[in-house]
Amino acid sequence: MATFYDSISPDLQEWIEAQHIFFVASAPLSGEGHVNLSPKGLDCFRVLGPNRVAYLDLTGSGNETSAHLAENGRITFMFCSFDKAPRITRLFGRGQTILPGSPDWESLQGKFPADYAGVRQIIAADIYQAQTSCGYAVPFMQFVEERDTLLRSSAAKGEAGMAQYRIEKNSVSLDGLPAPLAEKR
Repeated sequence: MATFYDSISPDLQEWIEAQHIFFVASAPLSGEGHVNLSPKGLDCFRVLGPNRVAYLDLTGSGNETSAHLAENGRITFMFCSFDKAPRITRLFGRGQTILPGSPDWESLQGKFPADYAGVRQIIAADIYQAQTSCGYAVPFMQFVEERDTLLRSSAAKGEAGMAQYRIEKNSVSLDGLPAPLAEKR
């Protein structure tokens, strides 16, 4: 049975921060557009308060979330327990992209690891509702270790290579929506 909350309790925050993976969902307003669902790992998610969260977004193959947020702001986060007690948590919110050099960048950047290569932006969201449900059908899985392939690939490209990659691969969504990109850093 699903239970809804107006905010993230300290108990729920502790559980969220113990998960090794989360999923981010967003969609364009167009009914014909692609719904995006992205898995995220590494130490990049933070609960900033009872109704505010953020994650450090590393450069990837697309930039759908940022494009969707620029268009309509809708975002959902999902966390699943793969060990111990079954649980699924969803956070429903309105988000925005925080780019390097923007006014909020400095205050948020320090909340995340400083040594990650390929940092693109921070996605922040105001959460208006949290939902928990059972997760009885979610399988047991054992966490082995973080995968560092994205970090190594980004480091190998260097900052100039990453900037060029973002221009080529991250400036528009699958549906042609513009995605905010940082100017030169």
